[in-house]
Amino acid sequence: MRMRPALLCFALALSLPTLTAASAPPAVQREEVGNRISENIPAPPAELLERLNRYQNTRGAGFAGWSGNDALLITTRFGETNQVHRVAQPMGMREQLTFYREPTMAVGGQPGSASRGFVFGKDEGGSEFWQLYQFDLSTREATRITDGKRSRNEGPLWSHDGSQIAFTSTMRNGTDSDIWVKTGDAPARVVLKEGGTWYATDFSADGKKLLVTKAVSINESYPGELDLSTGKLEMFPVDGGKAAFGPFRYAPNGQGAYYTSDEGTEFRTLRFHGPGMESPIFLSANTPWDVTGFDIADNGKHLVFASNEDGIGKLHLRSLPDHRVVALPELPVGVIGGMGFSPDGTRIAVTLNTATSPSDVYVIDIASKTLTRWTQSEVGGLDTSRFVAPQLIRYTSFDGLSIPAFYYRPANVPAGTKLPVVIQIHGGPEAQAFPSFSPSIQSMVNELGIAVLVPNVRGSSGYGKTYLQLDNGFKRKDSVKDIGALLDWIAKQPELNAERVGVFGGSYGGYMVLASMVDYADRIAAGVDVVGISHFATFLEATESYRRDLRRVEYGDERDPAMRRFMDEIAPLNNAAKITSPLFVAQGANDPRVPLSEADQIVKAVRGNGRDVWYLVFKDEGHGFAKKTNSDWFNAATMMFWQRHLLAE
Repeated sequence: MRMRPALLCFALALSLPTLTAASAPPAVQREEVGNRISENIPAPPAELLERLNRYQNTRGAGFAGWSGNDALLITTRFGETNQVHRVAQPMGMREQLTFYREPTMAVGGQPGSASRGFVFGKDEGGSEFWQLYQFDLSTREATRITDGKRSRNEGPLWSHDGSQIAFTSTMRNGTDSDIWVKTGDAPARVVLKEGGTWYATDFSADGKKLLVTKAVSINESYPGELDLSTGKLEMFPVDGGKAAFGPFRYAPNGQGAYYTSDEGTEFRTLRFHGPGMESPIFLSANTPWDVTGFDIADNGKHLVFASNEDGIGKLHLRSLPDHRVVALPELPVGVIGGMGFSPDGTRIAVTLNTATSPSDVYVIDIASKTLTRWTQSEVGGLDTSRFVAPQLIRYTSFDGLSIPAFYYRPANVPAGTKLPVVIQIHGGPEAQAFPSFSPSIQSMVNELGIAVLVPNVRGSSGYGKTYLQLDNGFKRKDSVKDIGALLDWIAKQPELNAERVGVFGGSYGGYMVLASMVDYADRIAAGVDVVGISHFATFLEATESYRRDLRRVEYGDERDPAMRRFMDEIAPLNNAAKITSPLFVAQGANDPRVPLSEADQIVKAVRGNGRDVWYLVFKDEGHGFAKKTNSDWFNAATMMFWQRHLLAE
């Protein structure tokens, strides 16, 4: 007999020992198996593992580039990690090209008539010291093009003829992110070393110039042009002196440039600025949302861009050079990922993800206006009709600000049932939660009968630059108050149980979990902190040097005495005595962003107050869990944690 989800939860809960509030915390029970260290975490029951297995075997596919006019490069997982595959026809076989235990990233197909492969990056154990490799399809060999040491190499960019690769690297001194260029078989050379963090965004058609951007923060960047032969750098003027810029690309004829910017606007709009023009042309003026990316066809006939409209991706096509709107076929409602024109400019490949299906790659034929699905990813044999799509809700915070959130509500809930709730808080904090497919959310909703709320609290991107900066520096606790307002909203919903609310978050979201458990201890039943910050000052002192100044812009400078006092005041570490609900902390030992020390110290502090803490560390992971075996174990432990603390009587 197959149990209904509610009965399954109850049956599993019965098999777990229960700690009452009066129980003394047990001695630390430590288990070390392979690369996993777990403390005080019971072994997941076989029944739970079996139920979760199908959700954990879902997989998606993402567009990574074209391989000639007739084949696509995609990333997908058939083993432990995402690897590069090639697909030669719609719904065709996925030919695996890379075979590494570590996941691949930053994949880019080589353009031009000399196209024979692609570039990709990978690190070791989640360290984020990514090394770049050039893969030759004729020999099936990958050659490392960076130093192989403790350097961070990212943002690879091909020249239009495929003869050069520009990339960002810390190879010179380990701190500054310079721009390097590799030409042909010659070793890479540094071409821009101005200090700070720089990225290349486009080569000129003849490969002699490079558009570049200096990144200061998500709110501040500065574009310019570098002459590769002379080394001369010319910075472009910025309206108002400060703005955020996205991609910068040369116009097909070399006269002018296309770019995204929030100069004088709330959102990043797509603009064209040509020679002699006093002001740019706004191509996305009728879209009051951020433009998240764009691409220009090599034949110079079209430009495609994507907008993020309240979390939903929309695709737009313009003809060039007249910027006329070109109709596109209707796309599934969801989130748009990578996209790019075919080498001949006649088709557009795009990654689409919806709340009820993993990412897949589609191809649009511009002339026929047809949409063709190229990949069909697996969902573990699950009945997709049971997947729950979220409802977009808005609630009012303490100061009257409207906060958006995605609400996943279990289906077919009996009348009078009050559902337990998990609030899932994204990281960043300058990130955004999307209604994208999440096997863990679907398993919570369908198997455990838990409602899930995913808010975009102040400080999230996607809602304008004013909203983005509402949590900076001394405003940090205002975003925590947004969670308090969400708890108020939950208490007013007749179908939700305000006494059984859990919080879950990673990175900055992990800080939000800890801070919420401090400020709303009597309203939160349990919390899961993944690679989270427990004290902003100790975090800034220990994070990798190449990213420290970037984080100071957001969190404040710990060297300033007033800011240091504020960080001490709000630190969950210094308020650990107020964390009285059960806590689960999970961490990657090699995390360069939020080091292991942040997890160690909060676990020690909470346990020092007589509280039991589940603690999980993977020795071969960094900022999150990229390997399937590790992710599966963590997800099973998390579901068991919710069963015990949100579902068990």
